[in-house]
Amino acid sequence: MIKRIIPSSGESIPVIGMGTYSTFDTNEKEAIAPLTDVLNTFYQGGGRLLDSSPMYGNAERMVGTLTGKASYADDLFYATKVWTRGEQQGIRQMEQSFYLMDRKVVDLMQIHNLSDWKTHLPVLREWKEAGKIRYIGITHYTETSHAELENVMRTEPIDFVQFNYSILERRAENRLLDVAQELGVATLINRPLGQGSLFNYLKDKSMPGWAVEQNIRSWGAFLLKYIIAHPAVTCVIPASSNAKHVAENMKAGEEPLLDDRTRAKMVAFIQAL
Repeated sequence: MIKRIIPSSGESIPVIGMGTYSTFDTNEKEAIAPLTDVLNTFYQGGGRLLDSSPMYGNAERMVGTLTGKASYADDLFYATKVWTRGEQQGIRQMEQSFYLMDRKVVDLMQIHNLSDWKTHLPVLREWKEAGKIRYIGITHYTETSHAELENVMRTEPIDFVQFNYSILERRAENRLLDVAQELGVATLINRPLGQGSLFNYLKDKSMPGWAVEQNIRSWGAFLLKYIIAHPAVTCVIPASSNAKHVAENMKAGEEPLLDDRTRAKMVAFIQAL
């Protein structure tokens, strides 16, 4: 698994992480076994970063339940978010996240969709200084938010920025990725698979020979390899409830990295669908 450096600390993390939106939002006992397989496959494939949020329903609780049974729980990198307004409401929500995820320390606490960020950021700094969280971040999922994300990065000391980027949504290539690299801010990439919409078009297509030559064996790996080839991408966080698909995704994090010529071929291929 390729690793990338978190600029603010020099720590390295695997380039493929895992999101928990929708996939971990379940109360059903029947989901424990398949999600345990998902988590084990993720870890065995070299993944470490798990990203969640109070917005994701029961996902934080499921993270705590599943990792609590795993011998490798302390090897994982736990990321979640504060998603509310008001200082005290934010503190209560973050304390609840610690409880649900069964963590004394959360690796990364992010302000979800920039919600009331001017209120929450000073609290996050205090918690970081106290050792309750290790890194601070901000997030959004729309291209129209990129300018505001840049503004916060330029005016406030943060460790991570999370935003949307995929072969379908490439606006981040125009500026935001370069800005993050310039300022030394690690990047988490959400919506990397276009929320799965591309698979409807790709499922009946044959993998191009030039992609097979790059050791790309699945459409998930195809789409993820496009993203991680950008040097400013620290970690991408696809979500899946299927262990087979997770295994395919993890392969995307292995060498070789793609060159610009191959990435251009990928874009042309997708545009022709």
